[in-house]
Parts: sequence; structure tokens; C-alpha cells
Amino acid sequence: MNASASASERSGPLDRETFLAEIALTCEPVVLRGLCRDWPATQAGLASREALFACLRSFDSGRMVEAFVGEEGIAGRYDYAAGLDGFNFAREAMPFDAALTRMGAAAESPDGGSIYVGSLPVESFLPGFEREHRLAALPGGVRQHVWLGTASTVACHYDTFDNFACVVAGQRRFTLYPPDAIGDLYIGPIDFTMAGQPTSLAASAPPDDPRYPRFAAAQERALTIDLAPGDVLYLPKLWWHSVEATAPFNMLVNFWWDEFAIGPDAPYTAMLLAMIAISERPKRERAAWRAYFDHYVFRGQGHPLAHLPEDKHGALGPLAQGNYGRIRAQVMKWLRGG
Repeated sequence: MNASASASERSGPLDRETFLAEIALTCEPVVLRGLCRDWPATQAGLASREALFACLRSFDSGRMVEAFVGEEGIAGRYDYAAGLDGFNFAREAMPFDAALTRMGAAAESPDGGSIYVGSLPVESFLPGFEREHRLAALPGGVRQHVWLGTASTVACHYDTFDNFACVVAGQRRFTLYPPDAIGDLYIGPIDFTMAGQPTSLAASAPPDDPRYPRFAAAQERALTIDLAPGDVLYLPKLWWHSVEATAPFNMLVNFWWDEFAIGPDAPYTAMLLAMIAISERPKRERAAWRAYFDHYVFRGQGHPLAHLPEDKHGALGPLAQGNYGRIRAQVMKWLRGG
């Protein structure tokens, strides 16, 4: 895998059953060409920017949005300021309609500043939009988010949910790194971030920055994906991705959900709890706990009680058959000090 590699692709309709059987279980990115091309908003954007703006304004609930506003000097690259003591952009609150107006003006002056609005929940800001912009591959009730603005680059980060990223207008270039490249990406703080998730400092740095010598190994494994209006990227959770919106105006709709959730507890929560419980113990003790995690959680050698009859698996039996609640109740009791 190298920097010029791309993900697998398919085209045509995609139903839920086919998605689950042929795509979801691979946990690999897949480009779905033309999957949202028939959406009303996509068709409006193909006609003109004004037609797309009129479409969006017809759903506008009138709520205020928070926009990232960058000066000309950052060239639309939203990131940390020098020294990680702030950010290189300002946050401004404005009505959604005013944000669209500013985007339209900025798109006509590409040498000026940039403006970007991200992760707007459709049900709150554009109610009704979701009814006309659906995907059959997704389970019911998955919420939509809208991302729109002038040419921009969003720093390399990951999400803890599976993602369908649907290009409605403009062009998007995704650069992807697999989850296990994390050690070569030089990750920034987890509690001082631009938009919720930690980002790769190396991916935003100048080429061959001597502070990040291992980044070359990550670059060798990168996938580069170019999307046009109507294209959709299925991006499994935990894949690192930087996103470049390259047209004067760009719009993306995304869907986040956890395809394999069994209950309300998130793996990231479990990781943070494990971090505070284990990460600063002696090296050999950490190695011992790694062996236990591998055996009981990651199960590289199969089920930990495979040598016993299934009716003797107890709490390690199928989670969906009551063991999820059984284990969770015990964990919550311990966390409360019981």
C-alpha cells in the first residue's frame, strides 16, 4: 500500500443486506460511485450553486451555526496554531442563511479567506431534508450531518463511528491511514482538539519534517480517494482521514452509526478506563494484562472457553443472550465501589 493507492470501488444500488454481507464485515473503506447522485440536493448542486443554496434554504430552521473562519494566510487549512497554544482560525456564530451568503461570496474570491461549517445535525438545522436524502444500505434512525464551505483541509483524525460520507457538491479528497498506523502519525492532545477528536500532527506538517521521522512509514500505507458529486465513501470506524475540499464551494452529508454495537457502551470508553487502570503500571505487569486482553477480549485464538461445552460458558456465553447485561451490572457495581 502506498500514497498513490486507492480503496476498492463499486457502483449501482446498494441495499442493506448486500452492504452487511459484502462490505461491513471487511472493516475496509469502499468507494460507492454515484450512490447519492439522484438526491435532490446533489441534482441541485449539479445545476448551479444558487440552486443548491435555494434547496438548503427551503429547509432552514433559522438556528445559529458555528463557523470556522480562516484568514487568507492559512489557505483553508484548519489546524493548531504554532506551539499548540490555540488554533489558526476563529469561530463565529451566525444564522445558517448568513453562513451560506458568506460562503457564496468567498467562493467568488478564492484568494481571500475561507469559511466552513461542519457536523450540523440535519434534524435540528435542516428539518425535513433527511426524508428526501436517504440510503437504503443504512439501518433506520441513523442521523445525518451536513458539512459545507469553501476550499478547505480538515486535519487528519479518526471517528469512533462508522461513516458514509456523501459528496453533494464540489470535490473531496480523502487521505486514509489504517488504524494501526497510529504510532507513526504523532497524535496531538486528546483533550484539546479542534472539533472533538485528536489529530495527527505529522500529517499536517511540512513534508519530511524532522520532528516526525516515523511518518514516512504511515505515508507508505496511505490510501488516496477522490470523490465527485454523487459519490459516497464508506469509512469504517478508527480509520484516520484527512479531508480536502478542493472546489470553491463544497458540500458533504454524512451518516455516523456503530454497525456492530450490542449495547450502549462504547469501545472508546472502555479504552479510557483501561488507560487509567493499566497504562502507568510496571512494564512487565502491562505485558501480563495485554496477554489477558488478547485472550478474553481480542480472541486471536478463538473463544476463551472453546474447550468447554457451550452450556458451561457462563458469563462468557453470547452477549446477546443476557450476558451483556450480566457483565455490565457487575462492572457498574465495581465502579460504584460495591
